[in-house]
This record gives sequence, C-alpha cells and structure tokens, in this order.
Amino acid sequence: MSKISAAVKSMRLRTLPLSTGGVLLGILLATADWRIDLWTAVLIVLTTVCLQILSNLSNELGDVLRGTDTPDRQGPMYGLNGGELTVGQMKGLIAAFVVLCVVFGTLMTWRAFGTLFALTPVLLLMLGAGAIMAAMKYTLGRNPYGYRAKGDFYVFLFFGLVAVMGAYFVCTAGAGLHWKLLLPGSAVGFFSVGVLNVNNIRDMESDAANRVTVAIKLGEHKAKLYQTVLICLGWACMVTYCLLCWPSIWHWLWVITLPLYILHLRGVWTRSGRALDPMLPLLVMSTFALCLLMGLGFCMYLF
Repeated sequence: MSKISAAVKSMRLRTLPLSTGGVLLGILLATADWRIDLWTAVLIVLTTVCLQILSNLSNELGDVLRGTDTPDRQGPMYGLNGGELTVGQMKGLIAAFVVLCVVFGTLMTWRAFGTLFALTPVLLLMLGAGAIMAAMKYTLGRNPYGYRAKGDFYVFLFFGLVAVMGAYFVCTAGAGLHWKLLLPGSAVGFFSVGVLNVNNIRDMESDAANRVTVAIKLGEHKAKLYQTVLICLGWACMVTYCLLCWPSIWHWLWVITLPLYILHLRGVWTRSGRALDPMLPLLVMSTFALCLLMGLGFCMYLF
C-alpha cells in the first residue's frame, strides 16, 4: 500500500486540472458549435490525463537522476525523490503510462474519424507521438529542453494551443477548426506557462547548480514581472475572443474568476521560496475554473 501511495504522490494529481482545463474548454466550445460524440470527448480527457501523469513521472525521474532534486528543494517531496520508490519502479510506471497514452490516443483517433488509415488520423497519431516525447524529454534524455530554458515554449504549445484547438479539432473530426480558437488556446497557454514560471521562481536556488530556466535567466524580480505579463496576456486573449464572437452575456461567465488571479499575483509579489508553493494550485484551479465557466457559458447560449 505504501508503494501505491508513493506512486500516486509522484503522479502529482493536483496538476491534472491544468491539463484537463484546456481540453475541456476545447470540447465545450466544440459542443457549442457542433453535435459531438460523448465517447470521443471522454477519450480526449483520458489521453490528456495520462499524458500529464507521464510528464510528471518523467520530470521527477529526470530531476533525481541529474541531482537537481535534493532534500533542500523548496517544493514538495514525492515518491522517488522522497526515497519511497526506486528508479526501476519509476521507470516501470513511466512505461505503463506510455502504453496507456498510446492505447487511449489510438482509440480516441479511431472513434473520432472512424479509421486509422487516412491522412488526418495518421497526422493526429504523429502529433500524439510528439506529445509523448515532449512529456518525457522535459528533464529526461541527454539534452532535456527543461534544462535549457525551453520549457515555457513547449508548455505554451501543448498545454495551450494543442489542448484547446486539438480537442476542438478531434471533437469535430477536423471540420470546424477556425483561426479565432488561437485566442483561447493562447490564453490557456499563457496561464500554463505561468504555473511553470512560479514553480521555477520557487526553485531558483536549488535549480541554479545544474539547470537553466527562464526564471533564473531573468532573476526573481523580472521573473515576477514576466508572471504578471503572462496573466495579463491570457486575460487579454480571452476578452478579445469573446468580443469577436456573437455577443451574449453568458460568454462572459468566466470573468467571475478575476479575483482569484488578482489574489495569485498578489501572492507572487509578496512571497518567495517555499512560501510560493500555494500560488501554484491557486493558479491551476483558477485556470480550470475559467476554462470550465467559459465553455459552459458558450454552451448556455444554446438554450
């Protein structure tokens, strides 16, 4: 039982609302525009959850193998870096979630398109393979991009654009994708990069020895300015999207999350080190709530 508990800790389930928020927004926006298949939506969410857990497990293994995670780290301890799991057990978990990603991703593609042997499904499966590699290569491998200050770009791409636009694309079998979706996709991407940035600000001291992040390059003060810009850009994208769409008061339901973002930024500017840790789940849950409320608001316009 202790091994199971340690494995669950390493999965970092508190991060799941961030990855699922973007795909739920894409699914709900597709629901507002098209008649979608429920099982396709369920498989999208399952694939996303497995990819997020795969990323979390790979991240922990990579940090431990490179000596980045030590008892002095500012963030919480998990199964491997806490000594409850072995490297071999962690590799087994990672392999299991790679298999789950492949299985759910393949079923999702087949359900959405009715075949795996056409150009669009093949391209989608290739994108899925890229997502699996990106999830693992953040801290694993010979030249992990998370150690070269490139994590922000990949988080923006996969947690934002791919999550929102990819979910919409799959739900509509490729028929309904439009350029305006770049705005909510970018917004979720900016908020997701914000989560990574706060994590990196918190861990600047322990990361400095063998890791380069955007926060380390900028320094703490400028990294907090960067955080403020990310949140403001996210909100600007959401506002612009709603203004471009057919006007309805329900489209603005998500605005009620504004106090949570203000509270987050206040915490970022008044805290440092380990004290920043609560700002991570706050931003994660704020973004999940914003995505859910925006999607539901667009669906409410149908009734």
